[in-house]
Order: sequence, then C-alpha cells, then structure tokens
Amino acid sequence: MTPFKPQDGDFETRVRESFARQAIMRTLNARLTKISPGIVEIEMPFDENHTQQHGFLHAGIVATILDSACGYAAYTLMPIDAAILTIEFKVNLLAPAKGEKFLVRGEVTKPGRTILVSDGRAYALTADGDVKLVATMTGTLMTVTGREGLSG
Repeated sequence: MTPFKPQDGDFETRVRESFARQAIMRTLNARLTKISPGIVEIEMPFDENHTQQHGFLHAGIVATILDSACGYAAYTLMPIDAAILTIEFKVNLLAPAKGEKFLVRGEVTKPGRTILVSDGRAYALTADGDVKLVATMTGTLMTVTGREGLSG
C-alpha cells in the first residue's frame, strides 16, 4: 500500500495519455507496466541501435528512461491541471547495461506541492532470468500550472 494519495482520481489515464505523447518512448519501444500513486515502472527491450561502442545500452538512454520513470511517478501525485518538468537529476551508472530487456522503476521519495523528489532504479534482465541493478537516479521535479503551451 502506497503512503501517497493522488490529487486526481483518474491519474492513471492522465499518465498513460502523457506517456503516449513522448516520441522518445516510442522510439525506444518503452511501455508503462505499472502505475500507482507515487510509483511508475517502464519496460524496454534491448535494441542494438541504442548501444555505445562496447554494445552496452548507452548511458544517455539509461538516463532518459530513468528520467521518465521518476517524472511519471511524481506526475501521479500532481493536480489534474498540472504539467511536469524535471529541474535536475543525478545518475549513478553502477554496471554495464547489458540484457534482453530493462525494467526501470521510479518512486516518489518526497512529495511536495511544487517540488517533488523521485528516485529511480534501472535493472537489466537476461534471458536466464538474472536481474542486475545497472543504474540509479535521484530527480527533482516541478509541478507547473498556468503556463501556456504546457500541459500534462
């Protein structure tokens, strides 16, 4: 049971609609697999087109998907008329991102009315069932309301 109460009773639909507008998530073939108050999980298959010179998932791709997971975890708790922007994030790359697919979990650590902090973890999953933590993120996110051109 989550300790957070969403401000929007239909937060899941709002998150899914916003996620669907992210062209980068379509490019990465990423999909939402869990949405609950303060928690979002995203899965993404391995794609050779997203690797660096050693065949590992590129750090920029890892950061991108972590940013979305942390951001959408925070977005689950925001008002219905809010948009969200990342203010800053810190990524720790702990191991080479090599696997058949990746599971990324974002979870709100500190909710706030305007500023929220989320933590993320990225896991590489192998065909053998091994799961390895490859990266973590701490992100600071901002609730934005009343700004023209910005919506969920």
